[in-house]
This record gives sequence, C-alpha cells and structure tokens, in this order.
Amino acid sequence: MAIIKPMIRSNICINAHPMGCAQDTRNQIAYVKAQKAKRGVKTAAEGGYAPKNVLVLGCSTGYGLASRISAAFEFGADTIGVSFEKEASETKGGTPGWYNNLTFDTEAKKAGLKSATFNMDAFSDECRQTVIDEAKKWGVKFDLVVYSLASPVRTDPDTKVLYKSVLKPIGKPFGGPSLDMMSGKITVTEVQPADGDDIPNTVKVMGGEDWERWIKMLSEAGVLAEGVRTVAYSYIGPKYSHPIYRDGTIGEAKKDLEARAHNIDASLKALNGAAYVSVNKGLVTRSSAVIPIIAQYLGVLFKIMKENGTHEGCIEQMERLFSERLYTADKKVPVDSENRIRVDDLELDPAVQAKVDEIMPKVTEENVAELTDLAGIRHDFLMINGFDVPGVDYEKEVTLMNAIE
Repeated sequence: MAIIKPMIRSNICINAHPMGCAQDTRNQIAYVKAQKAKRGVKTAAEGGYAPKNVLVLGCSTGYGLASRISAAFEFGADTIGVSFEKEASETKGGTPGWYNNLTFDTEAKKAGLKSATFNMDAFSDECRQTVIDEAKKWGVKFDLVVYSLASPVRTDPDTKVLYKSVLKPIGKPFGGPSLDMMSGKITVTEVQPADGDDIPNTVKVMGGEDWERWIKMLSEAGVLAEGVRTVAYSYIGPKYSHPIYRDGTIGEAKKDLEARAHNIDASLKALNGAAYVSVNKGLVTRSSAVIPIIAQYLGVLFKIMKENGTHEGCIEQMERLFSERLYTADKKVPVDSENRIRVDDLELDPAVQAKVDEIMPKVTEENVAELTDLAGIRHDFLMINGFDVPGVDYEKEVTLMNAIE
C-alpha cells in the first residue's frame, strides 16, 4: 500500500497513478457522450453516418486514445486497439497507456461495445496477423483505420534491422529556451544537427512505410470495408519550432508520411476508400515536453487560446476531427491543397500567431507565470501520467498497482 506522488525529472514523469489514468479516460468518455447528445450524432445502428468497426494503431494515449474514445462512445463503433505498454503487477506500476487501455476496455464492455486491445509491437507482421485474425473471428471489416504510432525505435519486418529515430535540426544547431514546467525555470538548450544516418533512420521509424504496410496487409487479407478511410496524424506548428521539428529529422518523417498518404489513397480507390493525414494542434505530450522552445510556446499559445475560448485538448481535437471532418452530414471530408485535414486551424489562426509573436520574446523566469499558461501546461503534463486529475483522491493509499477501481 502506498500514496503515489509524481516522480519528475527534467519534464519527464517516470511513474503513473492508476486511478488518475482511469479517471482521465472516463472524463474523456463523458465528454464525447455529452458531445453526442449536443450535436445529435447518430451511430450506424441509429441510422447515422458513422464507422462500425475501427482499428486504432497506437491506441493508449494522446490522439490515439482520444480517437478510439470518439469512435466508440460518440459514434458507436466496435474497436480493436494496438499499443506497446509496460504491464502493471500487484506491486509494480505500469505505463499510463496500460491503465488507459484497461479502463477503455472496462467501460466499452459496460456500454455494450465490443473491444479488443493487443499489447504488441505494432511494427511487426505478427501483430498485423493477430489483428487480421481477430477481425475475421469477429466477422467484420474495418471501415476506419487510425494510425497514431509514435516510437523511438522500429525493427524492419523484412531485414530485422533496428532503426532509431532522433529529434534533431538539419544543417545547423538549434538553440532555444527550455521551460521546466514544474519549476518555471528557463534554460537555453542547444541541439546539434543530424549527422550520419539520422535522417533516413528517423524516416524509417516515424515515416509512412509502416502505415502503408498495414493497409496493404489488411487489404490483401480482405478485412477492409467498402468506403474504408484511414487517417494518420501530423504536426506543422509555428515558425518557432520549424528548425527542430518541421524542418528537422521528425519533419522529414512527417513529409514521408504525407507523401505515402497519396500512395495509400490510390491503393484504396478499388474499395472507394481514402487516406488522409490530419494535421493536429500542438499539445503537451510525453514527447513534446522535452523539445526546446515547445513548452514555452505552448504556454503562450494556451493562454491566448483559452482567452479566446478556442483552446482544445486531445479529446476536443479528435471529437471535432470525427464530427466536423471525417463524418460530416454531406459525407465530404474538407481538406487543404495537399489533401490534408486541418484541425490545427485554430492554433495557426493568423491573429493567434501574431499574439504569440508579440509575447514570446518577452517571456522571462520572472514573468513566466503571468505571460504564459504555466499552470495549464503543468496540469496537462501531470494529467497524462494520471496526476492532477479532477475527482481523484491523491491522499488515498493504492493497494494494488494493477487495479483501476
């Protein structure tokens, strides 16, 4: 038995709170249920335009989890999820995603929704075969495949070579303020540029090759439905982060993802299907928290967007993606000139970015709490690990580390 407190080092939290993760997942479920009622969304069973069977690759946290929750609890879909998480035991904690998945499956069962979650390496053909076998066992075909994988490593299924991704600028070093969300301290961090095979290796891990392989295997196995849609997630962001992100190694991988979306789209035409990349808003995630300049930028951005009433977290973004982009009344998906879905429209609104430009250079350690939403980004950072979640008693002792009740 223990009272669990967050263990944080340099914007990295190394533990999770079981009840907090569970409650956060339930809060997201409650949000989409409320949106269903507010928008008057009808599930396929209710005669609406909605997905019936959804596969979410990278289903355990962030946008992947929010996608699965939106698909299931607002649009009524049965879902299969894949993620690679550290399992909890009675005495040892698991990763936040492990608790989120457990909660999702528990709540789906209560709601009469079918769900299966596989704790496997989604980059492996063995995992692809497991999913195909499960779909055939259920007697279903996927009408939506969400690709939301983010990983530092990937083993090529053909060569068995392990590739590692890196977050580095290209051509020259990148320096910027690193805001410690817990202490409010600001230090200048410099990241050296990519060298050797950093760029191709990062593309191999974070690009679109694996997404393309998933769709190919699912298609050949006959488990994709007529009119199937698939969507993968990307980020463009502000000019501040372009050198380290959009114009860096990860950006090269995202450009590969976007290029391959066109190949996948063409391959799905026989099924009247389509492939999209959705460009989403910047959020505090386990990975974004450690990127120089990002924490400070998000702090400034969140303050402005909250004042405007346009701020969204993961669940609000994905709920809007589903209801206002993927499953619209006219059945058309609004896209930009590159065939990308844009739900980063509120973040990149010129008026919002002009305000960001005005505030960013003024931020110091002395005024950081005043000029940025420091409390908000700190809350988001804690919440993705199950801490600072409304409705949870953090002074209560946790008896079993593998229970969520």
